[in-house]
Amino acid sequence: MGEGIAAHDNFALLLPLRDGSCFLPMRVSDYFAKLRTPKLVLWCYLAWYAAIVPFYFDPSPILWLTAIGISALIGIALIFATKVPGLPMDGWTKFRLFLFPFCVSSYSALIKGKGFILLFPTEMKPLLAGIGACLGVIAFQRLCVALVPPGLQADSPPGDTGCP
Repeated sequence: MGEGIAAHDNFALLLPLRDGSCFLPMRVSDYFAKLRTPKLVLWCYLAWYAAIVPFYFDPSPILWLTAIGISALIGIALIFATKVPGLPMDGWTKFRLFLFPFCVSSYSALIKGKGFILLFPTEMKPLLAGIGACLGVIAFQRLCVALVPPGLQADSPPGDTGCP
């Protein structure tokens, strides 16, 4: 292995940080094993979006630039609304606060006039793709719960592992 990166239990890697400490990234299976229902629902939303968008994709730059603009405006407002003074906001949380407005605005633009009922396509193939994507996320999460030892499923910050 390269200098500064060492093998760790279950094939995870220790990554050195600038301050000399190390970061032990959480494995995807660990993350999904301890995922609570509200975040699982958010993952299903993302899976639905990723499954439906290819069926109705529009390469129009205006559509995507508008979605980026809406994402920026709403994302900044959401950061202002959810920021707790004196506490740093997690980067992943910030990313989600910008991602959701982007997905919602682009999704609504893509499905406009396509015969959708609320957010559901009336065509069978895209509908089954969306449902299948959500069920796939749920099945993967349940598999992770079954495979990851219960001790790794607890919400606890990683300890100081030190660099090799």
